[in-house]
Order: sequence, then structure tokens, then C-alpha cells
Amino acid sequence: MNHYEKGRHIPDLTTLKKIANELNVPLNYFFCEDETTAELAIEISKLDTEKKLLLIQELKGPSK
Repeated sequence: MNHYEKGRHIPDLTTLKKIANELNVPLNYFFCEDETTAELAIEISKLDTEKKLLLIQELKGPSK
């Protein structure tokens, strides 16, 4: 883990998935550019599909 944190090594996708599972975060958490987006990724991952679809509609706003 120390080598990843210091940028000496980059985990492959399989390892990154294992780390995400251990930390109980979605895989895309590691690719967020700021803390707010990372927090959103965590909260969205907790939603069921129906609630995710409703959130997408809400974020897109009213149809034209």
C-alpha cells in the first residue's frame, strides 16, 4: 500500500477492486478528482437501481 501511496507502483484493476471491497467504496471512488465527488460516488453506490434512475432524472431537470 505504501508503494501505491507514494506513486512507485500503480495497482492493477483486480487489486484496485479488492482494495475498494475492503474499504467498502465503489471502484470509481479512486478516480474522483475531489472529496465531494468521492463522497457522492459512495452515496450513489448505496442506492438501488430505481433510486439511481430517479436521481438521474432529478439531476437532468425537466425535459424540454
